[in-house]
Amino acid sequence: MNRIVPLILAVALFMEQMDSTVIATALPTIAEDLGIGPITLKLALTAYMVSLAIFIPVSGWMADRFGAKKVFRLAILVFVVGSIACAVSSSLLQFVVSRFLQGMGGAMMTPVGRLVLLRTTKRSELVSAMALLTIPALVGPLTGPPVGGFITTYFSWHWIFLINVPVGVIGYILSGIFLPEIEAQRPPPLDTPGFILSATAAGGVIFGLSVVSLPALPPAIGIATVAIGIAAGVAYVIHARRTPDPILSLTIFSNRTFRSAITSGTLFRIAGGAIPFLMPLMLQIGFGLSPFQSGMITFVGAIGAITTKFIARRVLAFAGFRTVLITGALVTAVATAANGFFTPETPYAVIFFFLLLAGFARSFFFTSTNALSYSEIEDSQASQATSIASVTQQISLALGVSAAAAILEIQTVFSGSHLALGDFHVAFFAIAALSLTALPPLLALPRNAGASVSGHKAGSRA
Repeated sequence: MNRIVPLILAVALFMEQMDSTVIATALPTIAEDLGIGPITLKLALTAYMVSLAIFIPVSGWMADRFGAKKVFRLAILVFVVGSIACAVSSSLLQFVVSRFLQGMGGAMMTPVGRLVLLRTTKRSELVSAMALLTIPALVGPLTGPPVGGFITTYFSWHWIFLINVPVGVIGYILSGIFLPEIEAQRPPPLDTPGFILSATAAGGVIFGLSVVSLPALPPAIGIATVAIGIAAGVAYVIHARRTPDPILSLTIFSNRTFRSAITSGTLFRIAGGAIPFLMPLMLQIGFGLSPFQSGMITFVGAIGAITTKFIARRVLAFAGFRTVLITGALVTAVATAANGFFTPETPYAVIFFFLLLAGFARSFFFTSTNALSYSEIEDSQASQATSIASVTQQISLALGVSAAAAILEIQTVFSGSHLALGDFHVAFFAIAALSLTALPPLLALPRNAGASVSGHKAGSRA
């Protein structure tokens, strides 16, 4: 297996993961500097995810039309420019717009990077390639919280976004030298009506759910936006059935393995998207820790995550996708619920243990569900599969942030006071229960699902 290609492609994941963990750690400080509440600032997180959801569907078409390598390198440049814009922002509006620009770059980086990997990797080597792809990406969560917390505490939050600049420049240069040239194809004309409908659906639902609980906006605005998004989604389904070449082909969901992996992964990521939002806030607001102290605690989860990448292939070969995914979901739910019992008096060793366990289990789930999604996909469906997988991932992560923020906002409404430690405990219990909804699609999978990729020979006898 060519190790250089997935490592270079991992630059995109590294920048995205570093960025998301850095901003989560610095969220209370940024909100205070901009003169807004920390829950209100989730609009900046949502803007990034809305941008991803809008532009990811067109990424596959652009990669086919102009060449995956060219689009990937352009995406890195756009993301770097957006990072610089975030660093110089001085108002909420500027910050939100800059995050939206970052999202445009991120919308092309990750799905196109996966597309390059799919088209240059044998199916039998896909688990190893996926694991190798995400090892450098996990360095982002590993270094993001302590580095972001240190910079925010002792310097200025503006500098945390400049971390991506040298990484992006290096990635741009190396991708030009080492990435293979994947020839541009002749895709059908762009499905413009489908693009507009899918963008309205994804953007409307994510943005609407995000602003429903914003103190600065009437809930009616969020509800109306969600309704528009749902209506656009229904219209897109009708449009896709009548169009020969829709921008997102829903026929790919006829593949049971792909359908189950996407459905369970989406439900699981809703819970996963809430954790990076809740944990830094609880440690800083509920425990009274500084951003640096918070970062030095939350980065432990990434240590657990990165260890799975060295054993993922062997574990999947031994147990199979179905068993690993079910176990990962159950362990994650338990570890997430444990966060609801943390107090400032809880020994750090106990907190570290459960964060480590949660990171370990979540990483196994993500690695497994990503590989399973593509295990039975033909090369001709690769661009559609990566686009759909990326869209659903970003929507679920955005829903996670929105759900967590809504729970906290509801708690403060009932209590009539500011955020307290007990509010975060309730949120963690709710998110843990939500993660269990990923189990039903997995239970319906055959034991030998994805065996050609996992190498789980015992499952073939089931």
